[in-house]
Amino acid sequence: MYKTIMVGYDESQYSTAALIEAANWIKKQGGRLIIMHSVFFDTEEFGIAPEQHEKRVKHAEKICTGAKEFVTDEFGIPVSYIISEGEPPEAVAGMALEKEVDLIALGTYGRRGLKRLLMGSVTSKVVIEAPCDVLVVKRPCSECTGEYKSILVPFDGSEFSRKALRRACLLAKTCGADVTALYVIPRYEELLEFFKTEAIKKSLLMEAQKIIDSVSSLAAAQGSPVRSEIAEGQAAEQIIKTAKKLNSNLIVIGSYGYRGVNKAIMGSTAERVIINAPVPVLVAR
Repeated sequence: MYKTIMVGYDESQYSTAALIEAANWIKKQGGRLIIMHSVFFDTEEFGIAPEQHEKRVKHAEKICTGAKEFVTDEFGIPVSYIISEGEPPEAVAGMALEKEVDLIALGTYGRRGLKRLLMGSVTSKVVIEAPCDVLVVKRPCSECTGEYKSILVPFDGSEFSRKALRRACLLAKTCGADVTALYVIPRYEELLEFFKTEAIKKSLLMEAQKIIDSVSSLAAAQGSPVRSEIAEGQAAEQIIKTAKKLNSNLIVIGSYGYRGVNKAIMGSTAERVIINAPVPVLVAR
């Protein structure tokens, strides 16, 4: 399914986890692995201290060579590396397009801080700009197996979630995984400040059932059985809670990121899931 995987690598524990996850996948399923490192280039900085450019390129060569040797020794799979210059998000996305990459794997240090959720800016921008699927890994290297037996797909009936479901079904056939689609009924009283009557509850449940019933026909078209669940509450919280309950080892979500005024914007639910999920998150492009 994913024959060429590119890993954004900077020697951190987060990118190392992504590298191990990708290497395990290639070892099990076959394919080609590319290690990608971007040297940030600032003409003003290098104009003042031109020796810094050469120093950073040499450092990049050192860490990429070390990563290649590690993958070759530990996994025995084909691996190459690329050193590029420029802003990492644009460099990674651009190289993925040039090399016709099927999947970009990245690590992230997602965390909470100062009343807002924070995700590595490189990771979030790559997710939005990438020409292909992006796998975001945020867990210890020792838990990175590249094996997925239980896949959770947040599903709301949108085209984005339909793409995610189709991708999950393909993965299920490749990996022999079980797939569960989850629809979360939002707590509208928290959004619109009204009390939910029994009639409203019934209407919301009927709508949820209608949406989740459409999963069956989509799954049948992909030739893969899919279970379904309905929950109620804050979407990201329920997605993470369900992933833990089902012992899911991969969450597949649709991407509707877009560029705003001088900034990239990602759906808040997707970002919260990526930051807080206990398992890798695959963003289906």
